Amino acid sequence: MDLEDALAFRPLPSYQLSVEGIDLPVDESNLISKAYQLIRSMAGKVDTEYAIHLIKQIPIGGGLGGGSSNAAATLNALNHLWKLNFSLQKLEKMGAEIGADVPFFIKGGVQLVEGIGDILTPVDPNLLEGYSFLLVVPPIRISTPWAYHALNKTLQPNKRHPKFSPLSKPMKWELFDNDFERVIRKTYPEISNIKEKLQKAGALYAGLSGSGSTVFGVFDNHQKAEALLENFSSYQTFLSSPVFRC
Repeated sequence: MDLEDALAFRPLPSYQLSVEGIDLPVDESNLISKAYQLIRSMAGKVDTEYAIHLIKQIPIGGGLGGGSSNAAATLNALNHLWKLNFSLQKLEKMGAEIGADVPFFIKGGVQLVEGIGDILTPVDPNLLEGYSFLLVVPPIRISTPWAYHALNKTLQPNKRHPKFSPLSKPMKWELFDNDFERVIRKTYPEISNIKEKLQKAGALYAGLSGSGSTVFGVFDNHQKAEALLENFSSYQTFLSSPVFRC
């Protein structure tokens, strides 16, 4: 199974949202609905409304940004379908109203993210060339608001700037860290077990994706990463080697 969601847009007299794959709400709480209503409120008169059908495969509550990426895709698609010609900057600003990491998915690619997710600096994607990422998804759904509360953080800009970035060649994997791990690994020891298993298997880096629950390992040998899949057969797993298209 590919690690992707797919959205299909069909002209209809009124907006509708349907989902297949993973079950999730289709009401106004869905980020796709929030994105639709937000851009619709700024669109003025349009020729048609749209029904959106979501084929959902990205795990929910796994820290992989599936909901945010779907919201971003909705804004981008409707901007094109309705011929609104909103700038990328305007779409990013709209996305920030929906969720802190939606602007990232509107721009895409590899980026250094600062602030609350609204300050984006492109990073050379060639830095990731030759690496493979093994994603292990335990049957745990972690609420992002709970994770922030547990960490006693709010979504406020971090004004501290590191002296140098780990995103450089050679990649400085030892500088990567995820603050959420401190609280989430205590509550969910299974996550610690997965991380330690990846580290012992030779991962250059292993850590939590976002606020979890997905744990990923970075490898510089695709065959080695592929051979490890059977070690995590009791979990949902994905193996990816990034490919960036212009």
